[in-house]
Amino acid sequence: MDRRDFIRKSAVLAAAAAVPEMAGAAELVSGGAAAAVEGKLIDTPPMLQNYAATSMGISFGVSALANGYVEYSETEDFSNAVKVMGGGYRVTDMNSDVIQVRLTGLKPATKYYYRIGADRIDYQHGHSMHIIGSEKDPKTYSFTTAGPEADAHFCVINDTHGIFPALVPVVDKLLEINPSCVVWNGDIYGACEDVATQKTMFMNPPIEKTGFASGIPFMLCCGNHDSRGLANRHLERVWLYRQPEERPSRDRALGRNFAVRTGDVAMIGLDTAEDKLDENPRFCGLFNSGAYREAQAVWLKDALKRKEIASAPFLVAFCHIPIFSDDPTDNPGDVRPNDTDPSRYKRDFAVWQRTCHDLWSPLLEKAGCQLVISGHTHRFRYNAPDAGRKWGQLVGGGPVLGDDVDFPTVIEGKVEDRRLVVRVHNVDKGTVHETLTFKPRR
Repeated sequence: MDRRDFIRKSAVLAAAAAVPEMAGAAELVSGGAAAAVEGKLIDTPPMLQNYAATSMGISFGVSALANGYVEYSETEDFSNAVKVMGGGYRVTDMNSDVIQVRLTGLKPATKYYYRIGADRIDYQHGHSMHIIGSEKDPKTYSFTTAGPEADAHFCVINDTHGIFPALVPVVDKLLEINPSCVVWNGDIYGACEDVATQKTMFMNPPIEKTGFASGIPFMLCCGNHDSRGLANRHLERVWLYRQPEERPSRDRALGRNFAVRTGDVAMIGLDTAEDKLDENPRFCGLFNSGAYREAQAVWLKDALKRKEIASAPFLVAFCHIPIFSDDPTDNPGDVRPNDTDPSRYKRDFAVWQRTCHDLWSPLLEKAGCQLVISGHTHRFRYNAPDAGRKWGQLVGGGPVLGDDVDFPTVIEGKVEDRRLVVRVHNVDKGTVHETLTFKPRR
């Protein structure tokens, strides 16, 4: 199927999907019959976001105006538990869609137990507001923070595009592998116009095993489709920006980039942004990808020098659009005036990003990066290092079941016997499609 036809048709199918009831419905703990009549307040399981050594983001959905909280402890009986409200300093949050809580001051490579709750708010005006009911999710969840002593075990998924039937075997494989973290490597959906659709995709997709991100922390590398649509222009309303202290004040606007150490693996997250030029009239001048990529190069130069990153035996980078292609007919994303040159390229959008390659690859090469993992093309491939490029490039598959070419993948990386072993799982067939092994970079 043509890639664009696939994306258009998949959006229609996704919109028709029914959202199931949240497993383990929240308990009404106060507020009486009036609040009970209004129905369940917490309407999605929690999602762990922005895996890090000393912080964790937790988001969950609500059905009415509320504030929420997370209680966490190093012990399962919640002795000495800490309660953190949604929102920041000065005022806490009031939200009718998604509660976002950021836990800070955590210990690296440490297991924490947590549970969530929310207070329903009747808000009339600035001098009249009341809590009219409270709920607690009866479940206890857990997570383990990142750090050099953590388990060096990660997974990557990409190009889910809101195709829920294909998400089922992906989630099954993630739960079977149970990695330390998962990188969602772009194109989560086709285009999102409302927060309700984002909540469904991230926190409560219409599949049997909801809550798959309640115990496995996720990191996000946005794809080109993750900036399209009114809601996606403010994805931070559903998926927290990363902890501000992870970067100097110069780079605070780069809220999606990450440099995280998990065991012997340093993980670098980059955003290739749109697959079309900023000046393409299709987007009316409403994108600023060029300057964004340049700013990330400045951030990347410093991030690669951080002690915990520079000392890691393995360095892996993640970005949605590939930054290399050996096919001369693949559009490199810098074709002016409007991404089109039929005499040279098959597509009128970037199949790979030459600009990102030229900005980032010299820095990755100097740092000894062994592997860049991408998506976007819906076709698995591996480009081995060669004389002109020291890092290998691994591209994940697409969201089509029953296809020998465009099949969904879960890419698994794990340090075994002082080697980084990367397995590409074809989750449609239940087979390991490819296995790659990398030696330490130093």
